[in-house]
Amino acid sequence: MPDALIVGATGMIGRAVIAHSGSAPLVIVARREVDGLASHHKQIVAPSERWADIIAAEKPAVLISCLGTTIRQAGSQAAFRAVDHDLVLAAARGARAGGTPHMIAVSSVGAAAKSGNFYLRIKGETEDDLAALGFERLDLLRPGLLRGDRPGPQRLGEGLATIAAPLTDALLHGSFRRYRSISGDSVAAAIVALAGQHGPGVHIHENDAIRALAD
Repeated sequence: MPDALIVGATGMIGRAVIAHSGSAPLVIVARREVDGLASHHKQIVAPSERWADIIAAEKPAVLISCLGTTIRQAGSQAAFRAVDHDLVLAAARGARAGGTPHMIAVSSVGAAAKSGNFYLRIKGETEDDLAALGFERLDLLRPGLLRGDRPGPQRLGEGLATIAAPLTDALLHGSFRRYRSISGDSVAAAIVALAGQHGPGVHIHENDAIRALAD
């Protein structure tokens, strides 16, 4: 795994990426400390307004973004966009300013800039704007419902959906397989695998591809 910098390390997928990184050192940029980090990782705690400059100065080989919230957690659509679009783009622009050639970002199944769904529209706009920055390689992961232990308050809707996931997943076949649930741990393992891959272009990874990378 090449020198990588991660934002969004305090969430479920970000924490799992750190766990899967093994002995590879990571630079972690966050608004608050991530507890229990191994000594070979470097942690930088700073307001998000400073992230772009920090990332540019660090010059990572790979930028990993596991940033993401919900409208309910953010408090409004504007606050949601500020994290899932604006902050992701600010981190990416900082990486490009520092010469980073490769970015990996967690998006969502169904992401589309022209979607009638606000959440999916923002995810799609973020994907498009990241692609426009000109990374040599851009990997976009589009998982469905994420299973796993999330830090912080439980999300009732997601909890109920997770309980129903085994039945729901069994009903999703063919092109609908991409909507099946997946563990945050599998997404993290796929991210670590992608960090060591080469080849230019924009690469989109949905459910089956994420599982294959994780294996």
